[in-house]
Amino acid sequence: MQKLIQGIIEFRKNVQSGYREAFGRLALKQSPDALFIACSDSRVVPNTFASTNPGDLFVLRNVGNLVPPCGSDGFAEGDKSEAAAVEYSVLELNVKDIIVCGHSECGAMRSILDDRRKLLSPNLRKWLRFGDDALQRMKLGQSPDTKLSVTNQLSQLNVLLQMEHVQSYPFVQERVARGTLAVHGWWFEIANADVFAYNKKQKRFVLIDNEVAVQHS
Repeated sequence: MQKLIQGIIEFRKNVQSGYREAFGRLALKQSPDALFIACSDSRVVPNTFASTNPGDLFVLRNVGNLVPPCGSDGFAEGDKSEAAAVEYSVLELNVKDIIVCGHSECGAMRSILDDRRKLLSPNLRKWLRFGDDALQRMKLGQSPDTKLSVTNQLSQLNVLLQMEHVQSYPFVQERVARGTLAVHGWWFEIANADVFAYNKKQKRFVLIDNEVAVQHS
């Protein structure tokens, strides 16, 4: 706690003045560019590796960067908070992009691999069921990169699965079809602080570098 408090003091002394104008503009309204769905893992810091400013990202974080799929009744098949965040960002904030970002050495993926049903934490055990299909796909040999450890293969497959879950919501489908919304899959490799984006044509995650940046400019 002392470290956090000291960080706030340092922010006030050395950083706050530089952000004051930006926060002033954001005080009454936000207009983020994208919804960023990431894992709660403390090593994953979207605003740092994406070099974003306050107001750029609407961030949803949870254990395993999971999104319960939409049921036939239009409601999420589980906890509604993730669906509410997707609804709010798309329908109210009109984001143009949704990014699902997984990461290497993910503890949630290890728990799924080790059989989540053995977990002593009842809520976590139930929550991780939304990643079960990724494990089944890995067993069928559908991994984008079999050179990775099984944990990281599962993590990448989970990104693809959660992209499907996001696009199971009718309002997302509608905007994607109109071309006003795009859903992306990213994967953060912690050891080297590299970010990879899923390339549909190549069917694999590709390092985001200058060449990829030009393609998206």
